[in-house]
Amino acid sequence: MTDAPSYRVDPPFEADERTMLLAYLDYHRATLRWKCENLTPEQLATRAVPSSALSLLGMIRHVAEVERAWFDRVEGVRRPWIYGNDAQPDLDWDGAIADPELVREAYANWDAEVEHSRKVTERTPLEVTFGHPRVREPISLRWLLGHMIEEYARHNGHADFLREAIDGATGE
Repeated sequence: MTDAPSYRVDPPFEADERTMLLAYLDYHRATLRWKCENLTPEQLATRAVPSSALSLLGMIRHVAEVERAWFDRVEGVRRPWIYGNDAQPDLDWDGAIADPELVREAYANWDAEVEHSRKVTERTPLEVTFGHPRVREPISLRWLLGHMIEEYARHNGHADFLREAIDGATGE
């Protein structure tokens, strides 16, 4: 891989809490985009191992679904799943096949959900809380931003291995 692209901006060393959290989240979003750049639909849909649904395209679809699910909860709404449904929650991964239109759609959905998440975050104080059916106590936007950083960071580690296996490209 080449040097990191200009859209991947390092988080500041000093900033207020909101700025720091949002900078780290954007950094990890940009890292995943960078790991997926300049690959064909076939490469993006390449599975880590035959028994796994893990692929870079699946990851793009998955983070779009995750952005939607979590940031909708902040506002107390629940839009329909992008890829899955309650009976089949893993269609983000399972449906990631080498189709140029599916790749275009995955990026468009991801971009739209990131933009929506940014708007929700801009208008919402860090202290605002919301519920989740699997969590007994209130969850704050502050916690959610930390969780999203962790979600992207974990998948960026997966993306490192997938990208290297696809074309040998490595990068920080």
